[in-house]
Amino acid sequence: MLKTYSIVVFLGASFLLFLFTGCEPQPLTPNYPLSVDSVLMLRPGKFITYRVDSMVFPQFGRQIAIRSYLVKQVVDSSYLDNLGQRTYRILSYLNDTTASGPWQPAGSFSITMGLERLEWNEDNRRYIKLQQPLQTGNTWKGNRFLPDQPFEPTYAFSNDDNMPNWNYQCVETTGSFSFRNQLYDRVITIEQADEQFNVPIVQTNAYAFRNRAVDRFSTGIGLVYRELECWEYQPNTGGSGGPYRVGFGIKQWMVDHN
Repeated sequence: MLKTYSIVVFLGASFLLFLFTGCEPQPLTPNYPLSVDSVLMLRPGKFITYRVDSMVFPQFGRQIAIRSYLVKQVVDSSYLDNLGQRTYRILSYLNDTTASGPWQPAGSFSITMGLERLEWNEDNRRYIKLQQPLQTGNTWKGNRFLPDQPFEPTYAFSNDDNMPNWNYQCVETTGSFSFRNQLYDRVITIEQADEQFNVPIVQTNAYAFRNRAVDRFSTGIGLVYRELECWEYQPNTGGSGGPYRVGFGIKQWMVDHN
């Protein structure tokens, strides 16, 4: 009887040992409060139309001008990249602010949807626009794949020297946002940069610069607002032509979508 009991105990212990050592733990899918794929609705035929105000510095940087137009971004197709992640090809089209003329093709870019993050590949620049967990206070290096001085040689300035080290921060996930009579709900706000020196320019004989970058996404729609301002002011003391600015500024907001 004792021998039989010992065998039962041995078999039971062996079975438990098998459970703990013979079975490999299965990876768990992270239970994030907000999934990346719920933020952007990416499917072929999906489009968002934006109004864009672009700040430029003509006349060799001696003037400031705002050029306005519409840009429509349309999801064209999708494929799996070499890591098995779903990637979407986005086509861009331009029109005037009244959309009275034909839409003109303006290139393409791609968006890669991963479990942990969303990557935006545009003009050979790779950005991590969203990074899990999508909750207030989360930070990440969203420009870490950018090269040094990513806007060279188009813009000969120093604003982009430190761009790979910019800290992206999720500062809002369920708010609302209003801009130019457009109201957006369930907004996720991603602050990227907000730094400046001698702005407004009150010391005209001193250097000045401005870096401002923020993205706002509306859950179930996608990017609804973007602001990117990178410019510097050179006093050019003693030089011909006087002071000048180098750089650009963009404000882009959604006016239509399907």
